[in-house]
Amino acid sequence: MAELFEQLKSVATSGGKLTGWQSFFVKFYQAFIEADRWKQYLGGVGRTLWVTAMALVIGVILGLIVAVVRTAHDQQRPGHRNAVLSIVNFIFKIYTTVIRGTPMMVQLLIMGFVIFASSKNFALVGALTLGINSGAYVSEIIRGGLMAVDSGQMEAGRSLGMNYTDTMRFIIVPQAVKAILPALGNEFIMLLKDTSLISVIGGKELLYAARGIVSRTYEAMYPFLGTAAIYLVLVMIFTWLLGKFERRLRQSDRR
Repeated sequence: MAELFEQLKSVATSGGKLTGWQSFFVKFYQAFIEADRWKQYLGGVGRTLWVTAMALVIGVILGLIVAVVRTAHDQQRPGHRNAVLSIVNFIFKIYTTVIRGTPMMVQLLIMGFVIFASSKNFALVGALTLGINSGAYVSEIIRGGLMAVDSGQMEAGRSLGMNYTDTMRFIIVPQAVKAILPALGNEFIMLLKDTSLISVIGGKELLYAARGIVSRTYEAMYPFLGTAAIYLVLVMIFTWLLGKFERRLRQSDRR
């Protein structure tokens, strides 16, 4: 195969004409096989999944904290307002407004070239930025799910002698999770695809690897099409896993 590639490449270099299939073979070989370039894509996938996992953990933890605080603030009884809770709620409200009101690309540029300008760990900076961005959306998804649970559930838990934390943990949150799982799944899929943006600050992920190959082969179509196909496969796998998890939750409800 390598010999055939070299022969066809020499023909094209010398000004000879290649057939459609020969041209396809040369460009495909250059994009994925020559110099073991498939390993660069594989490494890019690994880094993409690492960034996604890091951002996912940050986003879920941050979103859960913000959602619980804002829900607790909204569920305060009239005349029993907690001043500290109101201040923290105000800060979190500004956070969600600013993050959801500004483009992801701008946030990455600010974090990469302003706040962490001296850092060389661009992938970690990208994961942190994606996590902070995702946390704002996750918080609103979780908050909506928590607020959708009937208020009588909270009263029932408190009447059993449970404090607010235990009531949220054992009664409210399990019910809310089942309702918000599809929305959370969509947010996580968006997070996976948004990892491609960190290449603008130098983050080495899948798109960064493809762009590096394009700069060496001067052929953009096949590396970028291959990258798109890889992202599609990753999203399909994640969607399948999410659907399987949802089915298990429904089966547990029937039992």
